[in-house]
Amino acid sequence: MKSLSLRPLILAVALALPLVSPVRAAPVDDAVVELQREWEQIRYQTPAKQREARFEQLAAKARQASEGHAGRAEPLIWEGIVLSSWAGEKGGLGALGLVKQAKALYERAIAIDPKALDGSALNSLGVLYYKVPGWPIGFGDKDKARELLQRALALNPQGIDANYFYAEYLVETRQGSQALPYLERVLQAPPRPGRQLADEGRREEARGLMGQLKKS
Repeated sequence: MKSLSLRPLILAVALALPLVSPVRAAPVDDAVVELQREWEQIRYQTPAKQREARFEQLAAKARQASEGHAGRAEPLIWEGIVLSSWAGEKGGLGALGLVKQAKALYERAIAIDPKALDGSALNSLGVLYYKVPGWPIGFGDKDKARELLQRALALNPQGIDANYFYAEYLVETRQGSQALPYLERVLQAPPRPGRQLADEGRREEARGLMGQLKKS
């Protein structure tokens, strides 16, 4: 099988995660912040040819964080993000295996605390379900995606990512006429401290979807 086109969903899922503030940080928060910062360095500052190896190294660190903070959802979510990012660079059957591991991590995080990181595990898992191919190649399921994204939106109704992902889901499932209110919320959402790059990227994506809707 040729390489799976996972990079768009990987970036989308990763940007969905709110920044964990180091202020009043407990040890688990320190670990999560470290993973976030290293992920950003690899994604935005590392040459493309080096990213796969760097993400593989970061995946080992993410696993240590999850094992060192058993019972906490946040490290599991970020371990899932790192594995998904590694998959995006790797491609092929190996990529699908990594994405399946990420799916399992999000499911564990949801079982522990679905509200962790503003419902990011719900959002991230929902994105996987509508981006990954369905059977027999992958586990994609548009109905399951809708359920998860709606749960995430209920937890964070004004969130920039919760609204964007639901709008994108509507567009990709040929329900674009319903997407505009959610895209407008993306553009109106207040900025998130420390997430300027992610926020601007998300708004630009929302404008792009709006442009597609106007042409359709």
